[in-house]
Amino acid sequence: MSKTLNIGIASYAEIKARTLRIARGELKPRAGDPKVWFPSLESLAKVLSESNRELLALIDARNPRSLQELSDASGRATSNLSRTLKTMSRYGLVVLEVHPGRRLAPKVLYSRFKLEMPIGLDGASNTAKRRNRTVAHAG
Repeated sequence: MSKTLNIGIASYAEIKARTLRIARGELKPRAGDPKVWFPSLESLAKVLSESNRELLALIDARNPRSLQELSDASGRATSNLSRTLKTMSRYGLVVLEVHPGRRLAPKVLYSRFKLEMPIGLDGASNTAKRRNRTVAHAG
C-alpha cells in the first residue's frame, strides 16, 4: 500500500473555524489540504511515536485478525493496544473492523504521512503578518 495522509497542525479554535467555514460553503478544501488535524505537534508526536509507527508497520505487514494476535506479534498488552488503536482510529489512521465474536481486527489506512503546519504559534505565519502590515502601511 502506498497511500499518503496529509496531516495539519492547528489550534482547536482554528480547526473549528475552518470546519464551520467549510460547512457554510465559504471554504472549499483543496485536494492537497490536510485531512486530519492535530491541535499540537506534541499530540501528533504522541500518536505517531516511533513505537506506534512500528506498530502500524507490523499491522500492515502481518494483517492480524484480532487484537490478541497483534498482542502476540508485538509483545504489547491487549489493553494497551486497544487504547492506542482507538486513538489512532479517532484520527483516521486505522480502522478497527469487527469480526465474529466481537474480535477487533486493525487495518492500516496509510503508508506515509505528510505534515503541514504554520511557522507561527497562532496559525498564521510571521511572513504573512509582515506582508499584511506592509500593505497596510504602504498608503
